[in-house]
Amino acid sequence: MSERLFPGQEVGSLPRPSWQLLAQRGAPQTEASRAEFARWDGKLGLGAELPEATATVLGGTPGPAVAEAAGELASLFAIRFLESSGLDRVYDGEARRIEMYEHPVRRLRGFRFVGHVRSFDAKYYRKAAVVGPVGLERPYHVEEFEFVRDHAHAAPKLPITGPYTLADWSFNEFYLARQPGWKGREARRTAQRELVVALAREAIRPTLRELVARGCRTVQIDEPAAGTHPDEVALVVEGFNAATEGIDAELSMHVCYTDYPKLLPGLLEAKRCRQWTWEFANRDDESNDAYAALDELRQYGDDRAVGVGVVDVHVDRLESPELVADRLARAARHLGDPARLWANPDCGLRTRSLEVAHAKLGAMVAGARLARERLGGRD
Repeated sequence: MSERLFPGQEVGSLPRPSWQLLAQRGAPQTEASRAEFARWDGKLGLGAELPEATATVLGGTPGPAVAEAAGELASLFAIRFLESSGLDRVYDGEARRIEMYEHPVRRLRGFRFVGHVRSFDAKYYRKAAVVGPVGLERPYHVEEFEFVRDHAHAAPKLPITGPYTLADWSFNEFYLARQPGWKGREARRTAQRELVVALAREAIRPTLRELVARGCRTVQIDEPAAGTHPDEVALVVEGFNAATEGIDAELSMHVCYTDYPKLLPGLLEAKRCRQWTWEFANRDDESNDAYAALDELRQYGDDRAVGVGVVDVHVDRLESPELVADRLARAARHLGDPARLWANPDCGLRTRSLEVAHAKLGAMVAGARLARERLGGRD
């Protein structure tokens, strides 16, 4: 729990500046990309903190050294971007990751990429087939976290894709082939459970252990696929519990774009989860109080913290601080305890421009401040 009401956090990836994309694609910088860097450098002071990386990215010949420097500079950019918005917990906006599925899969054994598929926001990722026993090449996100740990002024956190989502977004060939007889519904369920548990135990748990050993105290486990299969919530929970067994950290679970009551009470069996991180803003309007879903947690007696989405990440329309404060107040009434609430966007702001993303985060923080003032809370 935070020492003040309605602390702020981001829960997904951020938009990437043009100078980072060009550097990582091996393309030269343009006048526009340099101007973008200069504009944000004036707000965040990146060049003064990482002068060598800045010089390499903006003036170097495209190549591996430039791409590596761009990753470092982009990580610092995201940290300062989030801190300047006033958030209480920060990370690097997943700046060094290819994508939340492909990035970890590249570091696992037993997977073979088969082609690109389109995601909900018209972007693409490479999907893989599981063709052998799941294994871990080496713990991942470690260097990413260490950079955040060493550079962040606010409290650092680390998002990691959960075992159920990694399994759901893969073709499960190996574990299904091990099932005898007809590969019907029950065989597929059994094979999927084997894959989820293998990912949890053989890949994610050792990665979490290494992250905790490096000082990571707050971990967000992302399970976006959980909302698409409410009938498999028990498997989501089994994967979460297997992945987090023996992990000494503050753990949260991020599930977005679903009807949360359909996941309850099954989801509550994620025993080591200390915070639910859910979306609401995209479906909240004058005719629908989206935060009423929190009544279910109250009815089941669940007393964990909840990060509630108070800004919509899919539109450029900027929420006012008054609207954010109203949403937090309604969420507090439904939950019954404002001290358990965190404010966050519905999901990552990667589909917005940098300017829109920063403005939405600023409005969220201002709205949380207004909500605290109205409740007489500490700022």
